[in-house]
Amino acid sequence: MGSAELRVIGIEGIPEIKEGDDLASLIAQALGNTDVAVQSQDLFVVAQKVVSKAEGRVVRLDSVTPSPLAREWAAAYDKDARVVEVVLGESKRIVRMDRGVLISETRHGFVCANAGVDTSNVAGGFVTLLPVDPDESARLILNGLEKEFKANLGVIVSDTFGRPWREGLVNVAIGVAGFKPIADLRGAADMYGQPLRVTTIAIADEVASAAELVMAKEQGLPVALVRGLRFEVVESSSRDLIRSPDMDLFR
Repeated sequence: MGSAELRVIGIEGIPEIKEGDDLASLIAQALGNTDVAVQSQDLFVVAQKVVSKAEGRVVRLDSVTPSPLAREWAAAYDKDARVVEVVLGESKRIVRMDRGVLISETRHGFVCANAGVDTSNVAGGFVTLLPVDPDESARLILNGLEKEFKANLGVIVSDTFGRPWREGLVNVAIGVAGFKPIADLRGAADMYGQPLRVTTIAIADEVASAAELVMAKEQGLPVALVRGLRFEVVESSSRDLIRSPDMDLFR
C-alpha cells in the first residue's frame, strides 16, 4: 500500500447534520455539485462529530445529574460538573485526573481526553459522544457510497486526539471500513536489503491526519477525499490500531 503522490480534497456543501441523516447520501449530493468524479480506491475521511450527530449520540446537559465525584472534581478545576459526569459515564477506565485534565479509556479501547465527549461544534447546552461502534458507522457509510458510485472505496471515521510527549492535536482513525488500517512491513527488506523486523505503519491514522489539513472545523467541512493510495479490499477494524495491554509499557 503506497503511492508517490496523494491528493486530499475537502468536500464542500455538507449541510448541518441532524439525527437520522443519511451521511452517504449527503456526501454524494455534495460531490454532485463539484467536478470531482469518484474513482475506485478513493478513501473518504468523515469527522466523528457529524457521525455522532447523525446517530443521535448527543446529550442535553440539562438532563444530566452530576455525581458527588463529578461535582467535587469540577469545582476544583472550574469545570461543568454535568460534562464531567458524562465523561465518567463514557469511560471504562480513568487513566489520569490531574490539573484539570481527564484522560480515560473508552469502552472501545481508545485512550483520550474526556472519553471523546466534546462541547465544540454542537449547540450550547449539549455535548456529543463517540459513536457506539465507529467501525459499523464507517461500514454503513461505505456501503452507501459504494452503492452510489459503483466503486471499491474505503472510509475512515476520524477524531482529534492529543498525543503523549508531543504538543498539538492530530486526527486519528476511530472507525475503518474497506481496507487494512495497518501496513505490516515485517519480513520485507529496506532499500539496503536489511530485514524489517518491527515496522508496521498506521496507514489509517496517517490518512486521517492528512485529511484534517483540509477539514476546516470553523468552516463546517467535515468530509475529505484522499486519492492515490492503493489498497486491498478487505474486512477491517480500527481495533487493529489499539495496542494490546500486554504490549503496553505505560499502562
